[in-house]
Amino acid sequence: MKNFIKVIVICAAVFAGSLSAQTLKFGHIDFQQLLASMPERDAAKSALEKTQADLETRLQAMQKEYSEKGKEYVALAQAKDANEAVVKAKQDEVQSIQERIQTFQQTAQESLQKEEAKQFQPVVEKARKAITDVAKEEGLIYVFEANQVLFHSEQSIDLTPLVKAKLGIKK
Repeated sequence: MKNFIKVIVICAAVFAGSLSAQTLKFGHIDFQQLLASMPERDAAKSALEKTQADLETRLQAMQKEYSEKGKEYVALAQAKDANEAVVKAKQDEVQSIQERIQTFQQTAQESLQKEEAKQFQPVVEKARKAITDVAKEEGLIYVFEANQVLFHSEQSIDLTPLVKAKLGIKK
């Protein structure tokens, strides 16, 4: 029985020693700041802005057409000798343009969201891969988003400069 107790005490001491030898390492990073400093983000943003400008130009052309046809309809409807069938046809034309504008706005919004995902996904993936690589190199078990953590101690490693260096970002 004494030997059994000695074995348990020795195992407990070895186990406690191994626990204290292990250090848990944590890191944090400002992900938005990292993305903002990446040159690829600027290219993605420019491509997205170009797509948005193209869609806005098309929408403005449609709104101009709607305005012109609306004025024609009002003038025709106010004419004393206006034919009801002609006025109704013009009204239907104006409504058709309005429906096309609404459909275009919905489709354009969806298209813009898809384009944003297409342009920014590779940038985000590159940043995440660099974070993962640096975290592994530093032996970290967790990396937190700095803007969502209420407190981090001085022992938590700020990965932002390390990840920027890995990505070749000088800023």
